[in-house]
Amino acid sequence: MRCPKCGCDDSKVVDSRPSESNDSIRRRRECTRCGFRFTTYERREEIPLTIIKKDGTHETFDRSKIMHGLVTATVKRDIPVSRLNELIEGIEGDLRDQGISEVPAEEIGNMVLKRLRTLDKVAYIRFASVYKDFHDVEEFNAELKGLE
Repeated sequence: MRCPKCGCDDSKVVDSRPSESNDSIRRRRECTRCGFRFTTYERREEIPLTIIKKDGTHETFDRSKIMHGLVTATVKRDIPVSRLNELIEGIEGDLRDQGISEVPAEEIGNMVLKRLRTLDKVAYIRFASVYKDFHDVEEFNAELKGLE
């Protein structure tokens, strides 16, 4: 790491701790030549997630699309938006932890359903009714019975 004051490429770490947002490591460094102290942040490289849609097209992961579906499913339910954000962060975190860069849209939908099922059964069935595209009442009833 180059010193921003003298350009020397030798420094020592004098303090290291997680950042306030806990998404990076904050390192306090000191230049071995001039003694200038400066801060650096180390973050995990984020690989862009690509969604493979049913028709085979590729699209960049967009958490706002999931949020839109969740907000629609949770209308008039006592579920704070912060909880929905946590749900989406959990899905995105799981995908990144797997180290994959492409994921089928169906897999994301199933991940949402799995989390909604434990969060709120009404929101689950609302989301499932759109996501699973039930063709008749019997399919819908079978899904409801599966919740019991």
